[in-house]
This record gives sequence, structure tokens and C-alpha cells, in this order.
Amino acid sequence: MNRYTTIRQLGDGTYGSVILGRSLESGELVAIKKMKRKFYSWEECMNLREVKSLKKLNHANVIKLKEVIRENDHLYFIFEYMKENLYQLMKDRTRLFPESAVRNIMFQILQGLAFIHKHGFFHRDMKPENLLCMGPELVKIADFGLAREIRSRPPYTDYVSTRWYRAPEVLLRSTSYSSPIDQWAVGCIMAELYTLRPLFPGSSEVDTIFKICQVLGTPKKNDWPEGYQLASAMNFRWPQCVPSNLKTLIPNASPEAIHLMTDLLQWDPKKRPASALRYSYFHVGQALGTPQQILEQGRPQPGLVPLQAPLQSQQTLLLQQQQPLLLKLQPIKSHQEPPLPNNIT
Repeated sequence: MNRYTTIRQLGDGTYGSVILGRSLESGELVAIKKMKRKFYSWEECMNLREVKSLKKLNHANVIKLKEVIRENDHLYFIFEYMKENLYQLMKDRTRLFPESAVRNIMFQILQGLAFIHKHGFFHRDMKPENLLCMGPELVKIADFGLAREIRSRPPYTDYVSTRWYRAPEVLLRSTSYSSPIDQWAVGCIMAELYTLRPLFPGSSEVDTIFKICQVLGTPKKNDWPEGYQLASAMNFRWPQCVPSNLKTLIPNASPEAIHLMTDLLQWDPKKRPASALRYSYFHVGQALGTPQQILEQGRPQPGLVPLQAPLQSQQTLLLQQQQPLLLKLQPIKSHQEPPLPNNIT
């Protein structure tokens, strides 16, 4: 640790504290995460999920773990520094994001998530606090403390992710969930980016399910039999709700945005799209990606959705017919489960 100087504490979490530091060699700012428990061997350190996953994940939209240091039985993670998280970015807004900003944030989140899933992991704790930003232009997925390998075998713990972003199968205490729980969370985050308000701010697990029913309507048994089995196992009685119109709840979202959110927020995890980047929402002739990718858009990286695509005439008409925002939405004040003030928890 003698190669870094500490500047100030950024936050304190359950498993560790985060300090803003600077490399004495390069002068670069870093985020230093000091784990609270002691580690008596390197083997013990390397078995941590966060280390296992981040060692394999090198992507522009995934936080970079620069190095791991064990010193006097204390473990330190050295991360690249990001000035804020998406929750803080939304909280500080005095007006709604333009759709172009939401689209680019979503593009980056989904790029990072697709990369994580492709490499055999799912995150399990996707929420605004775990998406680090340098303004709306650059977004990276962070905090892999709950990440699991897709090939690992259930049962998994039922308590994952902040309640408001928790998929219905997890709320109903499934132990055999997989990567679609991340897609659900991203659908919740997308809605919140448009309104600056959480979509399902439940005060408990059951209340969160009720709030989901009020928006999506009660699922039919034929549409999600596994959900009914889970509900029966915990003696949960489904409320009888008719679906709300997402366009009414999120009037500033385009039809293409509503289509994507509707598909991400499917009760049945098997119906949530694994290839959300292919949706027409991202094909509107707008340069998308990190600032570096936009700069290099003439040479898109392999595997990325083309950064520019022709706008269909029907899409143009729909976008031109968008109504101005009808609801006066206040910026979110605080989450029910308050976030830590640090960038990486």
C-alpha cells in the first residue's frame, strides 16, 4: 500500500470501507476498498466472488479492478475511480433526462451486462447505487460481491439485491433463479431513469409484489405456473389487479422504450429478452456508447450493436407525435433502503 496515498473516506459498508486514494507512481485517482475481515492466505482472497468475477471481466462498462493487495492480513481492492453512482446522478437532477441520455445510459448498462452474462456470471445486485458514473456519458457496473457463476448449481440464497429491483421469482423465494433476475432489475432502472422515481418502491417483499401487480396486473396461472407454485409454497395469495398502461405511468418514454421495458418486466423469467440491445429502441441514428466508443464510431468494437442505424419513417412519426410530459415528477429523495455514500459498496 506504500504506492498509494489516501485522501479521504468515501463510505463505509457491511463488508468494507472505501477510500479515495492516489497512485504515487502515476498520480491517478483510485478507489481503495479495504475489507473488514482479515485474510490469512492468498488462496482465501482468491476465493472471494468479487475477485473471481472481476479477474475475468475486462470491459468498458464494467468497473476495472486494477490490483489486489494483501498486507498485514488486510485485503485491499484498488479500483478505477468514478465520481458518483447512478442513484446520486438521478437524485441531483432538477429536470428529467432527455430520452437520448436515457438511451445512452441504458445502452452502456446492457453492454456491460451482456458481457458479464456471456462470460458466465450474473450480478444479482443490479441497482442505481451499483452503477458508477462520470456524469450520464459514462456508466460502469460495479460491486460484484453477490455475483454468481451461471453454471453454478442452485440452491441460491433468496436474499439478493435491493428489494425495489428484486425480480418476482426472488421475492417469491425461488432458489433456482438465474441471469434473468438482472434483466428485471435493468427494466426497473430504465423506468426510474425516465421518471426519477422508483417503479416498485415496496416497504416489504409482499408489498413489492403488490406494487408489481398494480403495474403489470396479476399474472395468469397459465402464463407463469412456476410463480403460482412458489406463491403456494409460501402461502401467498395473489391480489386481483388489472394491468396499468406503462405509457400513462411514463409519458415521456417513446413507444420503443415502452416496448423494451414491457419485455424486460415479464413475470416469467424465461420470457425476458437476453438480447435487449437488438431492440429498435437502440436503432435511432444516435451515436451510443462510452465517449471513447462514440469518438471511434467509425470503427465500432466487435460484437457491439451498430452505433448508427436508419430511423424508420413510422418511428419518426411516432417520435414526432410524442406528447409533452403530463405528470409533475419530483426527483427521488431517498431509497427505502438508503444507499451508502461510497461509490463501491
